[in-house]
Amino acid sequence: MLEVNNNINLIKNNNSQNLKNKPAFKGSDLTTKILDTFIKSQENLSSTRFIQDTATNWLPKAVFSRSKADFAEMSFLEFLESGIFYFAPPVVGEHLMRNKIFKSIQPKEIKDKVVELVPKSVDSIKNNKTISETVKKQSIATKAGIALACACIPIAEYNLSFAKNLFTLKTFKKADFNNIANLNDTQEENKEQQEKVEKHSKQQLLKAGVYSLLALGGGILLASKGKDSKTLQKFSETLLEPGKKISESLHKKGIKKEGLDKFLNEYLKFDFDEDKGKLALSKGQLALTAISGLFGYSKAAKDRGELDHKEVWTRVPLVVFYTIFGSSLFDAGFKRILANKNKFPDLIQKTAEGKIKDVPKRAELPKIAETISKAKNTNAGDELKRLTKEKAFITGVPYAFSLLFMGFTLSLITRLWTQYRYDKMNKDASNALSFELFHKQFMKNIDNEAFNTFK
Repeated sequence: MLEVNNNINLIKNNNSQNLKNKPAFKGSDLTTKILDTFIKSQENLSSTRFIQDTATNWLPKAVFSRSKADFAEMSFLEFLESGIFYFAPPVVGEHLMRNKIFKSIQPKEIKDKVVELVPKSVDSIKNNKTISETVKKQSIATKAGIALACACIPIAEYNLSFAKNLFTLKTFKKADFNNIANLNDTQEENKEQQEKVEKHSKQQLLKAGVYSLLALGGGILLASKGKDSKTLQKFSETLLEPGKKISESLHKKGIKKEGLDKFLNEYLKFDFDEDKGKLALSKGQLALTAISGLFGYSKAAKDRGELDHKEVWTRVPLVVFYTIFGSSLFDAGFKRILANKNKFPDLIQKTAEGKIKDVPKRAELPKIAETISKAKNTNAGDELKRLTKEKAFITGVPYAFSLLFMGFTLSLITRLWTQYRYDKMNKDASNALSFELFHKQFMKNIDNEAFNTFK
């Protein structure tokens, strides 16, 4: 087994293009192909999070929707939001910003080289000895300019809830959350509230457009002038990787923790990740957009009533947490359980320090299967099927658990809790009204008795 594991480690470190392009499941049975498709979807941050978000947010809420208006606005919000979260950064950053707007402003003699370097990390660019300092500075400034211009994405996410409010008002003529959630039998709308919702929503959407244009202008200016200023170069690096700068400051104070450094570098990083030479969504960008959405939800909910605001803060913080981290927390714990029980040793292995190694990627499985088959004198195809099922199990169990917990359970509890709040508010209001009527009648009776006594 030690020899097999060593061979697997050599394969995992092989990053050749041939390995990446090797067809993994040619001629496999249907079950294996389905499992392979699932694994493939889980290894892409954009598609993984889109599928998870739709499964855990839209589907349960659709099942527990409280009215046509509730279902329509929820669907409007969830699909647009998922598109913004998971596909806007690579689409806007790669196709619009990198290859069109920001390519056109590059100095002619270094244009192609700068555009080629944009997906690379800051350290990779700075440590590249084959390019000039001018190209390095221009590339880093351009990267920062693109990141700044892409601030339009969290801005759009923040203001999406106001667009949802406007959509519901114009489509269903409703602005009161109690009516939208079908909590109120009378379904009476307050004209003043409707006007407030419409006015505020339009104001917010107008601000979003202005702020997005300012971010684009600032990004273009940074990309154009950044190479000529040490201050702008430092600003560019900080904008792209603020978590790394925080880690460096902590190190100077003697605080060095590998886990903390990794967290800061991953989740406080507004630069793009690189995917085969293209700009891809990073965890830091996803976190920024998700948190922006939380505060947008909250502010837009205030316009529609107290219960909407309370429901947002009951449900959305947990949804944001899940959106950012996905099933990774469950995943890490599950892999440790499997490792401690020595399950799937060809895929789950520990370092000398006892830490769990990354599970091999989908594209690595065929080579691992070939290595195992030679060592054990077995059929490579059978080994590949086994490895595929094992990897699907390793990935699928945490995914299913998070779907059940974050999806159906949270949606059901939220709706029941909102109904409870509404009933309690009405009961309290009814009790207060009854007490007031009783008090008036009581005082009237006292007055009558006093009058009759006097008389």
